[in-house]
Amino acid sequence: MASSTTQKPEPSRTASVAGATTALVLLTALNFVNYIDRYILPGVQEQVKAEFHLSDEHIGTLTFWFMIAYMFTSPITGWLGDRFPRKPMIVIAALFWAAINFLTATVHSYDSLNIRHAALGVGEASFGIFAPSLLADYYEPDQRNRVLTIFNVAIPVGAALGYLVGGTVGEHYGWRMSFIVSAIPAAILAILIAIFMKEPARGASQHEKAKVEKGTILSLIKNPAYLCSVLGYAAVTFSLGGISWWMPSFLQRIDGRSQSSAAYIMGAITVVAGLGGTITGGTIAQRWSRTNSKALYLVPAISAAIAVPPALLCFFGPHNLTLYGLGAAIFLIFLGTGPVNAATLNAVRPEIRATAMAGQLFIIHALGDAISPRIIGAVSDRSTLNLGLGSTLITMLLAAVIFFIGSRYAPPLHSEQPAIA
Repeated sequence: MASSTTQKPEPSRTASVAGATTALVLLTALNFVNYIDRYILPGVQEQVKAEFHLSDEHIGTLTFWFMIAYMFTSPITGWLGDRFPRKPMIVIAALFWAAINFLTATVHSYDSLNIRHAALGVGEASFGIFAPSLLADYYEPDQRNRVLTIFNVAIPVGAALGYLVGGTVGEHYGWRMSFIVSAIPAAILAILIAIFMKEPARGASQHEKAKVEKGTILSLIKNPAYLCSVLGYAAVTFSLGGISWWMPSFLQRIDGRSQSSAAYIMGAITVVAGLGGTITGGTIAQRWSRTNSKALYLVPAISAAIAVPPALLCFFGPHNLTLYGLGAAIFLIFLGTGPVNAATLNAVRPEIRATAMAGQLFIIHALGDAISPRIIGAVSDRSTLNLGLGSTLITMLLAAVIFFIGSRYAPPLHSEQPAIA
């Protein structure tokens, strides 16, 4: 009798591990497609600019409307994610953005392209909030850096393929076909998630029942650990978002490369340097955090500071060092990707994780890549693209300062310790 009682939890634990792994694999795959879709437009923007006779500032405005929709959807989806099952909403979001990509074939004006890009932001904002919140309920606090590092490996790999799909397919079959091709995997993954992924109980990874209480959400603005992770990430996103958007054009104009060549180079550098940086930064933070709970803030702080010199070399140095500077800068920036997202989730309680992620998405884009591509374009129209890109690097240094301040408030990472509100 006693023997059978002690054996009961084991199947449940096995099922839980299997469910967590399935969720991580499927959501990482969908995040991969998410970033493919997001980085197709930079790969084809010279074609778009030529077809619609646009200035650089107009091109930069395309991402502005995407981010406006992305930001203003996030508070709604954050509220929904803390109160309703996230799995069906992830499936709906993926099917929606797949449909938007299919409908790109009907876009024949700059205004309709803006509307199309804004609609894509609605679908992607929903997924970007629900997925990390769901994964946090499967994995305990001291494991979230590792899990979110794996999840965010999709950023450099997806961005790289987005450049390649956009530049290569666009050059041979037209820029609209690039978006249509990317719609298929999103639809397939939505179906797989609907069939195979399970919804975890809210707060399950911390063995406590999650309940949304009145006034808890307001505590986010009084939470210095949360605010520093979000504001630091926003400062990084300002620079990284603008640079990522304009680098294919930079390589075409400054280095005289073709669209497909620029796309191939950006894709190769992004996947190698970005993937290497994400894995290296996640590994360093995971090991360092065993002895220092501040590691999730210190890794992003250091990476932001030391990425500035190679970025300056890329924009203003000799042409034969441009690609070396770009690769080093991307590697160093991506060191902080996994740790900063883990820091955000660990700084809040289970019942407001979706809202906390919504707040993060809103702030990093409102203060980050919603405005930086347009600013770079405006500076480029009035001076040079080099100066436009270089002007964003001041925010990398600001990010380092904010993350260092945040490390003073880092919560403990041991699984037996509850996260702070």
